[in-house]
Formats: sequence, structure tokens, C-alpha cells
Amino acid sequence: MQLPKIKIPKKYLKIGAWILGVIAILLVAGGAVAYTKREALLNKMVAKAIAKAQKDYGLDVKIANYGFNGLSSVHMNNISVVPKDRDTLTTIKDITVGVKIFPLLFGDVKLSEVTLNDGKLNVVMRDTLTNIDFILKRKKKDSTTTKSKVDLSELASNLLNQVFYKIPDDMEIKNFMMQLNDNDTASVKFLTATATIDGGELRSTIKVNDTAAVWHVNGELDPSDKQLDVMLFADGKKVELPYLENKLHTKINFDTVKTQMKDAKFSGGDYKISGSWAIKNLLINQPRISAEDIVVPDARIDADMLIGENFVCLDSTSTVFLRDASIHPYLKYTLSPNKIYEMKLNAPEQDAQAIFNSFPVGLFESLDGIKVQGKLKYNLDFYLDTALPDSVKFSSTLTPTNFKVLQFGKTDLTKINTDFVYTPYEYGKPMRDIVIGPSNPNFTRLENISPNFKNALLTAEDPSFFRHKGFVEESIRKSIAVNFKEKKFKRGGSTISMQLVKNVFLSRKKTLVRKAEEILIVWLIENNRLVSKSRMLEVYFNIIEMGNNVYGIGEASRHYFGKTPADLTLGEGIFLANIVPKPKAALYKFMSNGSLKSYLLPYFRYIGNIMARRGLATPDSTGYGFYDVRLREGLRQYLLPDSTTIDTNTVEIGEDDMMTPEGMQDKSKSLFDRLFGGSSKKDTVAKVQPATDTTKTRKQVRQERREERRRKKEEEKNGN
Repeated sequence: MQLPKIKIPKKYLKIGAWILGVIAILLVAGGAVAYTKREALLNKMVAKAIAKAQKDYGLDVKIANYGFNGLSSVHMNNISVVPKDRDTLTTIKDITVGVKIFPLLFGDVKLSEVTLNDGKLNVVMRDTLTNIDFILKRKKKDSTTTKSKVDLSELASNLLNQVFYKIPDDMEIKNFMMQLNDNDTASVKFLTATATIDGGELRSTIKVNDTAAVWHVNGELDPSDKQLDVMLFADGKKVELPYLENKLHTKINFDTVKTQMKDAKFSGGDYKISGSWAIKNLLINQPRISAEDIVVPDARIDADMLIGENFVCLDSTSTVFLRDASIHPYLKYTLSPNKIYEMKLNAPEQDAQAIFNSFPVGLFESLDGIKVQGKLKYNLDFYLDTALPDSVKFSSTLTPTNFKVLQFGKTDLTKINTDFVYTPYEYGKPMRDIVIGPSNPNFTRLENISPNFKNALLTAEDPSFFRHKGFVEESIRKSIAVNFKEKKFKRGGSTISMQLVKNVFLSRKKTLVRKAEEILIVWLIENNRLVSKSRMLEVYFNIIEMGNNVYGIGEASRHYFGKTPADLTLGEGIFLANIVPKPKAALYKFMSNGSLKSYLLPYFRYIGNIMARRGLATPDSTGYGFYDVRLREGLRQYLLPDSTTIDTNTVEIGEDDMMTPEGMQDKSKSLFDRLFGGSSKKDTVAKVQPATDTTKTRKQVRQERREERRRKKEEEKNGN
């Protein structure tokens, strides 16, 4: 259908033309007046900016010469910025900055051009002082001023707008040096020999540490549409980060890293940023993460980030790709009214071999080369409201479909089905080889171990061992709640299956990766029934540490009570279960006459009552054998006087404590050193409270342990 033509009377057209003409004349007149006054306005603005920098941030800003260069460009030379009582931060020999006129009328400063010749940005860190700590300063506010609520979505939008506003249409930078000096122990220099933007095309050449490497940051920029696509790479070699290696003992390098922003806008009240990040041949070497180089050949994330009024979120529409495997992450951090942490991982059903092939090289050493068939899918759901920690939610499910292990990797996960040699480690050093089989006189078959010990240990450590498949979600959930409330690692969620795998199959090196490998191996063994529950428990009972150089129930029952495992009483079984978490504290729990210290009685009643309710023990109102436990005569000579005060909670540092909050709180170290540095002052054998004159020193405790090991070797030699 054709629309009718609208005819506008000529007199209205003439009126419109007159109005537009008047507006144009006013704009020209205003522009002419502004042009004549612009030098005075520039002087006023520069003086105001210098005064503000001095007053608010303690910065001494000097500009030797400045003035207009054309209609909207300002040229300056010999600029310096020096923080009060600090090293010079910035010097610039020559710079020209142009702004766009039209956005300026609406209060937006958008750069049209930047030309810089010979400049330097020098960041100096000396102990706790730096020449950029002025950034952290805050202006003093009137005490009557009420703190306004910050809308994170608006803040993110404004910040991103400012970033893109400062990307000029045209740019030419020559010889701009960025240098970081950190306590004179680590330094890095980046000399931007050239960097240009021409028609949205970014090209740069950056010399790293003089002649160590040449980097390039190249790509396409479209600030008006909030889009960019840039890539970092080096000439003829990998991009390396020597500062991290020197400062954090962490080696990181890669071939290329690519960042792409596709869109940024408000969507349904939230600010949404869409983009991707990809990296090729990433190598990480950090002793706390893994003992080996970890290599990620190809990784990419397509990310949708949502920023709301009070939260930041990586949306579940995001996808992480590792080779041919993929997973959808969901991460959300809510700031108010309560801090809330949410995490969901969803890996849709996909080829199992593709998943194992996607593991970075060097990540799971024992599984390297494993061959599997079938499909796998994975789901994780975690939710923690810090105001209600007991209501924490946690579930983790790896679901197989026709899954089967065809070939083991470097480690045969069925090796414990037959006799094998176990080597226990203490403080990173091997102790001795122990044969787990009949050729070892201390090896004890499961049926020859007293039910008093079996039931006590299972009750204390893993009551659902014969029912679960390696993990107890409720136990992990409670551990998260307890540890969060205590602000330290107080309760673990490990099952006997996890402890067994950790000791038998994995390296004794304390790394974060080893924990993930432990979980995966437990799943493979339990869900594929590679080892029976009975055999797992039998091996566990024969390798478990139960004292200084005492391993397995056979050695422990003879060491403490001079009897076989089959003859252990209920009280002796509960005692041995009690020492499993901290076996080196065992002898400190006895009085000098060989009886147990009274503080253990509540534990005996607690474990005994649980066993009685489950029909594993006869109800006993006295203490479930507590008063009948007696240390054998030969060991009593090594007991400390009853007046000695020992903090048995810190007699030893657990092998995983370096990854817990407790192991991270050595205040004599910097944060970086605590995360990535060397051994902690807490890595001691014993901690003794100097409460009385009879308290043992660390040296005395170590001497007693050496004597105990020597005595035990003599007993073994004599066949006792």
C-alpha cells in the first residue's frame, strides 16, 4: 500500500530554515568567542589539575611548555610526575593529545589522536613502599556524609566507557619505557619502540629487558562499538614472564594469547560483557601447583560476564574448551546484603577418551597414557551464603555411560590386589620399604584383625566406607562449613579410599594438582571396581602410620601393647583409632605409669556410644575400656613426666597443611612467599609449650624420637 505524501507549507520550511540559521550563527559566534578564550581556559584547567594532584595525591606535576596545536589538540613537552618522598614516576619529553569536539559538548572526553615521543613510566617498590601507593589514597570525607550505595553495573559501564574513550582513532608512540624495580631483587623493562593505531589497526613492537625478547601486541580496535581483537606474541620464541619466575618462583610462558571483546551493553538491568580469551602452548611450573611442567597446548574460553547492582557473574552460557573437551562454568560472587559464593560446572556427556586427552600434559602423571572407552558427564554445584555457613550446598557427580578402562597409564591402579612394596615418606623423605604381603611378619590379613580395632577406626574415620563410592558429599559439605566458620582448616573430608590412594599411588610432593589427581584415581578405582572394598581396607590397615616409624596395625599392636592385632581389646582399638589423625603424638597421651590421660575419656565414651548404638560394642557406662588400656612396660621409660605440658595439636605438621589456611599464616613471610615460596617456619617436628621447667625442648623431643627409632631397629634385629 502506498502511503500518501505529506505536503509541508512553504512558510513552515522558511521558519525552520531561519531557526537552523540562527542556531548555526550562535554556534559559530560561541565557537569564535571560545577560540579567543581557549588559551586562558587551558591555563586555568592545567593549573587546576596540577593543584588537585598536589592536594589529593601528593604529586608534584611539572609541565615545561604547553599550548594548542590546531583546533582541538594540545601539545606539551618536558612533563614530570614525582610522588611526595618517592622516586620519579613519569617523565615525557613530547606529547600531543587531541580530543573530539562533538562529544566534548556533552561532557565526554574522547581522544582523537595521541602522539608521544620519548617517555618513561618507572614503578619502584621498596619493602612496603612504592611510588604508586598514592593510588590507594582516599580523600577525607565529612563525618556527616553518608556512604552511598554503589551500583556495580553502572560502575562497570562507566569504567569501560572511560577505557574506550581513551583509545584514540590515531596514535603514534615512539620510545616509551615502562620499568618495574621490586626491592632491587626483581626488575622488568618494556620499551615500546613503536606503537600505532591507524584506522582501527593496532601495531606495536616492544623490547623486553633490552635484548631479551621482542613482543608484539597487534589487532583491531573499534572503540565506538566497544569491540577489540588483539593478540600478544614474541618474535621467534615464546612469550616469557621473567619477573614472575624471579619474584614468585613461577615459570610461565606461551606462544600466543588472544583477547576478543565482542560486545558490552546493558541487558535486562545487568551489564553484559561478551568476549573470548585463548592461549596456545601455555607452560606453568610452580612447585606448589605441580612438581612437573604443566603444558596446555590449546585452551579457550567464550565468556559472558554479567555485572549487576550487587554481583559479578560468569554466566553459564560461557564455555571452556580444552582440545576436544568442553565444560560450562557458572561463577557468581554477590557482595550484599551478604557475601555469597556460587559455582556450578556442567560438562555435557562427551567421549571419555577426549576428556582424558584434554588434561594438560604433566597434570596427572600417574594417568599419563591411560586408554578408556565410553562417555562421561560431570556436574558440580556449590553455594555458600557467608551469613548461613551451615546451609552450604555441595554436590559433585561424574556419571559414566559404558565406561571402561582399557589400558592403565604410568601407574597400574590394580597393583594393590597382589603383594607389593610400600615406601612411607616423612617430611618428604623415604623411611623404609615395607612389603604388603605374607613375607612381612607384621602383615595382617583383614580377618585376623580384631573387630574392636576395625569397628573403632571405621566409626571414627569413615563410617560409610562399605557403602560409599570413594566420597561422602555430606562429610565434604560439613567440612566446608566448619572450616569457613573457624577460618582455618580444622576438619577434612577425606575417606579411607582417598587416604589409601594418596599414600599408595601418588607422589609425596605436596601440590594442589596431586589432590585433584587423588580424587580422579579414587573415582576410577571405586566406580570401576578395580579393587574390592575388603582389599582396600586390608591394605589401609597395613600401611597406616601409627607412631614414629610405626606403620600398619601389626607393628602398632606389638609396639604399644605387645600383642597381635587379633588380641586387641575394645579400649586398645579405640585408642589406636584416636591416634590415626596425629600418630606422632601417641606417646604424649599416656601417663608415666602407662595409663591414658584423663582428657581422652570423653573421646572413648563418644566413639563407644556410637559403636554401641550400631551394635558394634556392648553399652558401657564406665568408658568402653578406657581404664584398661596400658602401655607396655618397655615403652614407659620413654614417657615424659606427668607435669610436662605438650601441645599435641602441633606435634606434627600434616603433609597437606601447606595448602590449608593454617599453613598459609606464617606472618614472617610476604603473601607471595606464603603462596609460592620456600618452607615455612611452621614446618617443624614439634612445638612444645614452655609452661613449666619440665617442658621438653624441640631438641629433646627429636633426640627421644631418634632413641625410639634406634630401639625399634634393635628390637626388629633381635626378633622381638
